Amino acid sequence: MKKTIFVMTLAATTMMITSCASKKELLACQEENKALQSNYTDTKEKLAASSARVTSLEEQLAQSEKANKALQQALDKSLSNTSQNNVSIEKLVDQINESNKYIRHLVEVKSKSDSLNMVLTNNLTRSLSKEELKDVDVQVLKGVVYISLADNMLYKSGSYEINDRASETLSKIAKIIKDYKDYDVLIEGNTDDVPIKRENIRNNWDLSCLRASSVVQALQNQYGVDPKRLTAGGRGEYNPLQANTTEVGKQRNRRTQIIITPKLDEFMELIGQAPEE
Repeated sequence: MKKTIFVMTLAATTMMITSCASKKELLACQEENKALQSNYTDTKEKLAASSARVTSLEEQLAQSEKANKALQQALDKSLSNTSQNNVSIEKLVDQINESNKYIRHLVEVKSKSDSLNMVLTNNLTRSLSKEELKDVDVQVLKGVVYISLADNMLYKSGSYEINDRASETLSKIAKIIKDYKDYDVLIEGNTDDVPIKRENIRNNWDLSCLRASSVVQALQNQYGVDPKRLTAGGRGEYNPLQANTTEVGKQRNRRTQIIITPKLDEFMELIGQAPEE
């Protein structure tokens, strides 16, 4: 009888240990699956960004090939005029070579700029929490980084004063701006079309400009961004993303954009490197 009780007790203990082990394995599998899912999402985003860069370079290459084809046709036509056009032919060949050199330079600069902007964007989105990303939209359009911030996240209602909720988000954006010192920053205020008239605020033009100025001064005074890199501007109600016919549309239009671009003097220097026609 004692032997039977011992065997039954041993069996029950074994089942409990096995059950615990199974739960631990299940939890481990769930954690591993969660990590794999996160890695898959991150890889998918990187693949989409790479595809966008490839498409841009393919378009530039197609334009370059088209230009080269036109120049080659002109060269062939000149060659048919024999020796009397030798001087013109040599000049045309030099122009083709110079043009090809400049095209390669532009592709290299564009590729470098796109890569830097993608890195900037990825660093910014990774630094923001999921909650912050609900009110912050980050995009790269034509080599320019646009960070769009909802007004209810930045300001007190109907005001241009920045609220406490925005401090942590602005500090993260300021860090990215300070890390990329070769970029200028434009802060652009936008409103919906609902008229506003309060003390020291005559209309939506005033409100959009004051809001942009508040963000600029916060970046400078609280987070140490060089003011020489900053510009504040307002566009009032005249740059809507959607029609102001719905509450959702109005909410989308009430925003402040932080626009990060390469420095203008560097761009003008690049233009100055174009070959003479």
